[in-house]
Amino acid sequence: MIDEAEAARLREICLSFPEAVEKSFGGHTAPAFRIRDKLFAMTSEDGTALTFKAAPGVQQALVSSAPDRFFVPPYVGPKGWVGARLDAVQDWDELAELLEDSYRLIAPKRLSALLDRPSPDGP
Repeated sequence: MIDEAEAARLREICLSFPEAVEKSFGGHTAPAFRIRDKLFAMTSEDGTALTFKAAPGVQQALVSSAPDRFFVPPYVGPKGWVGARLDAVQDWDELAELLEDSYRLIAPKRLSALLDRPSPDGP
Protein backbone atom coordinates (compact mmCIF):
# COMPACT_ATOMS: atom_id res chain seq x y z
CA MET A 1 0.00 0.00 0.00
CA ILE A 2 1.21 3.47 -0.83
CA ASP A 3 2.34 5.47 2.20
CA GLU A 4 2.03 9.24 2.67
CA ALA A 5 5.57 9.93 1.43
CA GLU A 6 4.98 7.90 -1.74
CA ALA A 7 1.57 9.55 -2.26
CA ALA A 8 3.24 12.95 -1.96
CA ARG A 9 5.97 11.88 -4.42
CA LEU A 10 3.35 10.64 -6.89
CA ARG A 11 1.41 13.92 -6.61
CA GLU A 12 4.59 15.93 -7.07
CA ILE A 13 5.47 14.04 -10.25
CA CYS A 14 1.98 14.10 -11.79
CA LEU A 15 1.13 17.68 -10.88
CA SER A 16 4.46 18.95 -12.27
CA PHE A 17 3.12 18.45 -15.81
CA PRO A 18 1.49 21.46 -17.52
CA GLU A 19 -2.20 21.84 -16.59
CA ALA A 20 -2.30 18.46 -14.82
CA VAL A 21 -4.88 18.19 -12.04
CA GLU A 22 -5.83 15.63 -9.44
CA LYS A 23 -9.42 14.48 -9.79
CA SER A 24 -10.75 11.14 -8.61
CA PHE A 25 -12.14 8.65 -11.09
CA GLY A 26 -15.92 8.12 -11.02
CA GLY A 27 -17.14 7.38 -7.50
CA HIS A 28 -13.65 6.45 -6.29
CA THR A 29 -11.69 8.42 -3.71
CA ALA A 30 -8.20 7.28 -4.74
CA PRO A 31 -5.92 9.82 -6.44
CA ALA A 32 -6.24 10.08 -10.20
CA PHE A 33 -4.46 12.55 -12.46
CA ARG A 34 -5.84 14.18 -15.57
CA ILE A 35 -5.02 16.57 -18.32
CA ARG A 36 -8.05 18.37 -19.72
CA ASP A 37 -10.29 15.84 -17.96
CA LYS A 38 -8.56 12.85 -19.59
CA LEU A 39 -6.90 10.35 -17.26
CA PHE A 40 -3.18 9.74 -17.60
CA ALA A 41 -2.62 8.03 -14.23
CA MET A 42 -4.72 6.62 -11.41
CA THR A 43 -4.18 4.68 -8.23
CA SER A 44 -6.24 1.77 -7.01
CA GLU A 45 -8.73 2.35 -4.25
CA ASP A 46 -6.67 0.20 -1.87
CA GLY A 47 -3.47 2.11 -2.69
CA THR A 48 -1.54 -0.91 -3.92
CA ALA A 49 -1.36 -0.08 -7.63
CA LEU A 50 -0.78 2.75 -10.07
CA THR A 51 -2.14 2.54 -13.61
CA PHE A 52 -0.88 4.63 -16.54
CA LYS A 53 -1.01 4.69 -20.34
CA ALA A 54 1.97 3.39 -22.28
CA ALA A 55 3.12 3.42 -25.89
CA PRO A 56 2.71 0.24 -27.95
CA GLY A 57 5.08 -2.50 -26.79
CA VAL A 58 5.93 -0.88 -23.46
CA GLN A 59 3.35 -2.84 -21.47
CA GLN A 60 4.68 -6.17 -22.71
CA ALA A 61 8.31 -5.12 -22.11
CA LEU A 62 7.66 -3.97 -18.53
CA VAL A 63 5.48 -6.91 -17.54
CA SER A 64 7.81 -9.52 -19.04
CA SER A 65 10.98 -7.98 -17.58
CA ALA A 66 9.64 -7.19 -14.08
CA PRO A 67 6.39 -9.08 -13.31
CA ASP A 68 6.96 -8.46 -9.60
CA ARG A 69 6.62 -4.70 -10.27
CA PHE A 70 4.36 -4.40 -13.32
CA PHE A 71 1.16 -6.10 -14.52
CA VAL A 72 -1.59 -5.86 -17.12
CA PRO A 73 -4.49 -4.12 -15.35
CA PRO A 74 -8.09 -5.23 -15.84
CA TYR A 75 -10.34 -3.19 -18.18
CA VAL A 76 -7.67 -0.81 -19.54
CA GLY A 77 -4.86 -3.35 -19.99
CA PRO A 78 -6.04 -4.38 -23.46
CA LYS A 79 -5.72 -0.69 -24.47
CA GLY A 80 -2.02 -0.66 -23.53
CA TRP A 81 -2.24 0.68 -19.99
CA VAL A 82 0.24 -0.67 -17.43
CA GLY A 83 -0.19 -1.40 -13.74
CA ALA A 84 2.67 -0.75 -11.30
CA ARG A 85 2.59 -2.46 -7.93
CA LEU A 86 2.97 0.20 -5.25
CA ASP A 87 3.31 -2.50 -2.60
CA ALA A 88 6.56 -3.62 -4.30
CA VAL A 89 9.87 -1.78 -4.33
CA GLN A 90 9.71 0.66 -7.24
CA ASP A 91 12.31 2.79 -8.98
CA TRP A 92 10.68 6.22 -8.66
CA ASP A 93 12.91 7.75 -11.35
CA GLU A 94 11.67 5.11 -13.77
CA LEU A 95 8.06 5.67 -12.66
CA ALA A 96 8.49 9.42 -13.21
CA GLU A 97 9.63 8.74 -16.79
CA LEU A 98 6.73 6.37 -17.39
CA LEU A 99 4.26 8.91 -15.99
CA GLU A 100 5.71 11.61 -18.23
CA ASP A 101 5.29 9.29 -21.22
CA SER A 102 1.68 8.64 -20.18
CA TYR A 103 1.04 12.38 -19.88
CA ARG A 104 2.55 12.95 -23.35
CA LEU A 105 0.29 10.27 -24.86
CA ILE A 106 -2.83 11.97 -23.45
CA ALA A 107 -1.97 15.69 -23.46
CA PRO A 108 -2.48 17.96 -26.46
CA LYS A 109 0.74 18.39 -28.46
CA ARG A 110 1.06 22.04 -27.40
CA LEU A 111 1.14 21.09 -23.70
CA SER A 112 3.38 18.08 -24.26
CA ALA A 113 5.85 20.33 -26.10
CA LEU A 114 6.21 22.46 -22.96
CA LEU A 115 8.06 19.53 -21.36
CA ASP A 116 10.77 19.86 -24.00
CA ARG A 117 11.67 23.42 -23.06
CA PRO A 118 14.84 23.93 -21.02
CA SER A 119 14.28 24.58 -17.34
CA PRO A 120 14.94 28.16 -16.19
CA ASP A 121 16.86 26.59 -13.27
CA GLY A 122 19.48 24.95 -15.44
CA PRO A 123 20.21 22.81 -18.52
